Amino acid sequence: MRALRKVKFFSKKFLRKIYKFFERVEIFATDVLYGRKRSLGTMVAGAALFPLSLLFLQIVKLRRLLYDRMIFTANILGCPVIVVGNLTVGGTGKTPVVEKIARELHERGRRVAILSRGYKSKADPLWKSLIRWIAHRKEPPPKIVSNGRSVLLGSEMAGDEPFMLAENLPGVVVLVDKDRVKAGRYAIKKFGADILILDDGFQYFPLLGHVNLLLIDKTNPFGNGCLLPRGILREPISQIRRASYILLTKTDGAEDNFVVDTIKAHNAKAKIIQCVHFSRHLSTLDKKAVVPISALKGGKIMAFSGIASPDSFEECLTRNGAEIVYGKRFVDHHRFSKNELGKIFDIGQTRGATFAVTTEKDAVRMPNDFTAEIPVYFLKIDIEITAGEKTFEEAISKFAPRTECTA
Repeated sequence: MRALRKVKFFSKKFLRKIYKFFERVEIFATDVLYGRKRSLGTMVAGAALFPLSLLFLQIVKLRRLLYDRMIFTANILGCPVIVVGNLTVGGTGKTPVVEKIARELHERGRRVAILSRGYKSKADPLWKSLIRWIAHRKEPPPKIVSNGRSVLLGSEMAGDEPFMLAENLPGVVVLVDKDRVKAGRYAIKKFGADILILDDGFQYFPLLGHVNLLLIDKTNPFGNGCLLPRGILREPISQIRRASYILLTKTDGAEDNFVVDTIKAHNAKAKIIQCVHFSRHLSTLDKKAVVPISALKGGKIMAFSGIASPDSFEECLTRNGAEIVYGKRFVDHHRFSKNELGKIFDIGQTRGATFAVTTEKDAVRMPNDFTAEIPVYFLKIDIEITAGEKTFEEAISKFAPRTECTA
């Protein structure tokens, strides 16, 4: 028995080391993609990845060509489809935008369904997929994160963003499936959806969108100009031409001729909407209490996150007067364990933190039974349109005109 316990102990220790190794590799790869650190290692890795980036570019071009020549055809469903997406990987502030669009449409009487891929959601075990393939069984229906009345799945099964959207949007159906054509048909048939929002769908060609809303982060619009895996672009900048509307996020009100000129060079007809992400308040993890954002002023805090752009989160805290005495960054979509949270909270308290702040996306990935000796909040982010409000209203009104009350 003692020998068996030793084997279990060493196997767990070995698996933890393997996990930590791959996490360090992912952090290093992210630094290369975003150009966050300049070192000999990142420069060598960048040079090695550049040929793969050129190969990926050719694959992307071929895929687009096959759809343009109608060798592959896009599906048309029985209701309008609004596509919201990026040219780049992560960090544009897409989720609050999807939330705002869905809320506007729902409040105007539309039966809205959000279709998400559910990035890093828990997939079926391999053996189940194998049995389906051997037995020629039908694919399972999409995961129902919310049926419009209740949230039915947690963040592990649904994915961070779909779970967040489901919690914040009562009355809106949220479905997760890699096959979003199937998910769209299911939403129409099962829930009577009369408008679909294709979340993160700018590169999802099998489903034809009626409106393509492209998000561009003003603070880092195109990265280093390279495609994955050397840069953050998913497809060439020239594909801006497919956008019906362009939402320029994280703006500060100042003119940015480079970004606007780049947009106009590739798409002179697209209308530009500018918005800023602002901090609405701090919230407890259970959402039962909110604290005004002014509580950050003069506060000594620990900040931790596992998102694509941690810089903007941390800058938001310091801009509101907080002093970050301890900050910890994890890889994007990192799922926290009680043990590691305990360790970082110990360090934070040792350095004088009186409370901890994380992002809303990270809050949904924390274990429900985790308790800390200092208060823990997440930062609730919302968007405010700073330019192009009439254009945004025009885009929404195409599918849901605002009705005025008459006496």
